[in-house]
Amino acid sequence: MAPKESDATMTGGEATGGEADDLRLRRRKAARYVVPVTVIGVAAATIGLVPALADSGDPDLPKITAQQLLDKIAASDVQQLSGTVKITTDLGLPDLGGLESGLLSGAAQGGDGSSADPQAKLTELASGTHTLRVAADGPDRQKVSLLERAAEYSVVHNGKNVWGYDSASNEVYHSTVDESAGKEPGKGRTPVPATPKDLTEDALKAVDKTTSVTVDGTVQVAGRDAYKLLVKPKQSGSTVGAISVAVDAETGLPLKFTLTPASGGAAVVDAGFTQVHFAKPAASTFDFTAPKGAKVTEGAAGEGHDGSGKGGRGAEPAPGHDGFDGFGGFGQGLGGGAGDEGMKVIGEGWTSVAAFDTGGEGVPSGSTAGGDLGGFLGSLGDKVSGDFGSGTVFSTRLVNALITDDGKVYAGAVTKDALVKAADAGK
Repeated sequence: MAPKESDATMTGGEATGGEADDLRLRRRKAARYVVPVTVIGVAAATIGLVPALADSGDPDLPKITAQQLLDKIAASDVQQLSGTVKITTDLGLPDLGGLESGLLSGAAQGGDGSSADPQAKLTELASGTHTLRVAADGPDRQKVSLLERAAEYSVVHNGKNVWGYDSASNEVYHSTVDESAGKEPGKGRTPVPATPKDLTEDALKAVDKTTSVTVDGTVQVAGRDAYKLLVKPKQSGSTVGAISVAVDAETGLPLKFTLTPASGGAAVVDAGFTQVHFAKPAASTFDFTAPKGAKVTEGAAGEGHDGSGKGGRGAEPAPGHDGFDGFGGFGQGLGGGAGDEGMKVIGEGWTSVAAFDTGGEGVPSGSTAGGDLGGFLGSLGDKVSGDFGSGTVFSTRLVNALITDDGKVYAGAVTKDALVKAADAGK
């Protein structure tokens, strides 16, 4: 709450009643125009400070239980908004000099090779800090723009059309979707699961008897009063330390999502609004026309975003995760799930592990088995052994994967020891 202006506070001596009123009026007019201009002018340089400044207050809000706050999130029905989201992802992946992002993009692009394909471009959110401009007007119109230093990438969903545009390469990707999909329960997510709301929905699927859920005070985010929901695994062996969600006190919309690892240190995922408005965006926000000279790639019918958060090409999400797996398996192990065909889940709750058989060999090593590439891949992991045999564990700060020498894969948000135990149990 803004502090009240004191009528008794003056500078430069006393003033008459009329002079004082005139001075206060000029101050209010100055603040009205100078403050917004100042904020806009320095936003680019200070965006990293906004969450810290916004979170410094502890608003006095009515008491609420954890269950009531969960119900508030579930009942939230914000149809229209616009704003800016800052997202930082630190999985602790090795620095491969750009090879990592190239491999991720190449794998996601598939055969068409368009840099404007959302499945390719948005893998960039798997690491580093990014700024997103988001807008939504109901389940049929959303826009997310990834702002880069010298370029911009946008995904626009308007009715049956989904457009991806990469200004750096001047490429356009177009696909169509079933317009009725967004009207189904649970649909109508933004094209990118990088907003606090989408991340929270995915994480809360893990809430069960293995989870501790509490209300951890209040906070301000992007100028909005919010409650803090704290989610923690009760089990040992999970790499997830805690998940904190700032929930807008008025609308129930998650405003900030932070996942910290059990190992400590910086957050693995930290996504929060730095600005948010709940007014209806202009209809022109969702208009798109391919720029002159742009290369346009047409996706097959039904290949685009369907409002559920799932990607195109009939791709299925990982078990326990209903959206685009843009964080290299962020949802894997968070609550398990039924699993895809050929995949089984070992364990339960936060220590569940997905297991499947590649039908081939494991990670090659040495110059005679896989050559230099095999040796390079092997050097990135740790050799382990157990009742299952032997294999290599590839680790991040959140998701770990064990590839056995006979081609089986075990992956989850669990520690290396938990992976080995799961492999022993599933042999």
